[in-house]
Amino acid sequence: MFFDWILTVLSFVAVLGVLVFFHELGHYWVARRNGIVVEEFGLGYPPRAVKLFRYDGTDFTLNWLPLGGFARMQGEDGGDLGPGAFNAASRSGRAATLVAGPAMNFLLAVVLFAASLVAGAPIPTGAPQLDSASPAAAELGLLAGDVLLALDGAPLQVPLDGGTEFSVFAQPASEESAGLTVLRDGLQLTLPAPAQELLWQALEDSQFTPVLMTQVTGLAAESPAAEAGVQPGDLIFAVDELTVFADRPLNQLVSERLGQELTLTVVREGRWLQLSMTPRLDPPAGQGALGVQIGTVNRMASMGLLPALWEGVTSTASYAALVLQLPVLLVQGQIAPQDAQLSGPVGIAQMIGGAMSATLDTGFWFPILRLSAVLSAALAITNLLPLPALDGGRLLFILIEIVRGRRVSPEREGMIHMIGFALLLGLMLLITVNDLSSTPQTIDWSRLMGQ
Repeated sequence: MFFDWILTVLSFVAVLGVLVFFHELGHYWVARRNGIVVEEFGLGYPPRAVKLFRYDGTDFTLNWLPLGGFARMQGEDGGDLGPGAFNAASRSGRAATLVAGPAMNFLLAVVLFAASLVAGAPIPTGAPQLDSASPAAAELGLLAGDVLLALDGAPLQVPLDGGTEFSVFAQPASEESAGLTVLRDGLQLTLPAPAQELLWQALEDSQFTPVLMTQVTGLAAESPAAEAGVQPGDLIFAVDELTVFADRPLNQLVSERLGQELTLTVVREGRWLQLSMTPRLDPPAGQGALGVQIGTVNRMASMGLLPALWEGVTSTASYAALVLQLPVLLVQGQIAPQDAQLSGPVGIAQMIGGAMSATLDTGFWFPILRLSAVLSAALAITNLLPLPALDGGRLLFILIEIVRGRRVSPEREGMIHMIGFALLLGLMLLITVNDLSSTPQTIDWSRLMGQ
């Protein structure tokens, strides 16, 4: 328990420190290029622990409160309009300086999303079923229709989309040769184990479809599936001998048979079972026709650098769009209020601690890299909100200045930002109290990664 608490605190300080460091570094770089004097670049918040060095008029310091950092610019919140002051810079210079911090966080989010894909990320996978067997596959004893389950006890998995961007990590095999496990005509067979390279070459030369990619994760009591004997962990293969695959999902096949008895073919611990049930025409809310909760079979896979960078861009853009749509989704009822609640430092620290624990437990960097990417994007979006004391609030004053043709008094603007900062601190306190009194937010990283 004590180790978990220490890990959570250290992980939170490290992740937040990196995110805020790059945010403030963006402000620092662009301010300097617009002639604005940065008086201090601090790691952590005062009181000051030590002055590290001074470079080109800026003190670089280490402070006692390890909760981020700051770039203090000359005359940022006062009436100083002298040379080098923030308020003396041009509108474009001030705006660029303010935007630079969130821009750095967006850039960091792209890099972190990409890194999580290169280091290994969970993707939906399935077992390959041969549509046709190449001569190389035939030499291994494989026939069209065979479903390849495992090689020497290690599951054989391929990406559902059949794309080449991801390379699924090999699963650990047993020390002794257990052969090539195959499902053929409803029976499980064991063929002599070929070299892994020969097997993958035989697959590449053949036509195959990923199957067994739908897994039962939960059951509703007294539902058709529960009464028929379906169990959590079952892999669904077919509905009335029609194989379930990506382009023909389970819900489509079931919806075509509402009120009619069907046969569900599942694989359970290597056994091939056929279970009969009748999908309900009018099921209870949230249960579905069969009363099963399903999920994909995820495996860890790595992506190449260039496609990962592009995915990093699209993931960052998608997350930003989702956050901006959140108020509309709440009003429309598409997202429940409890699913969109704000998290303060305590809630974020709990999530970071859980992600770091999952990283240490599984050996994959995906949890902490992916969560850090999301938090970096969230930090960028939050700072762009048009609220006093935030970068977005300062940008709003520049917009007002453009519309009016003259600026708001720097002293008055500084007072508004000070009041806004106090209100934000109050809001943060309320959120923190809520975090402490509510159930900690957790992510089941192990299940997500298929571990």
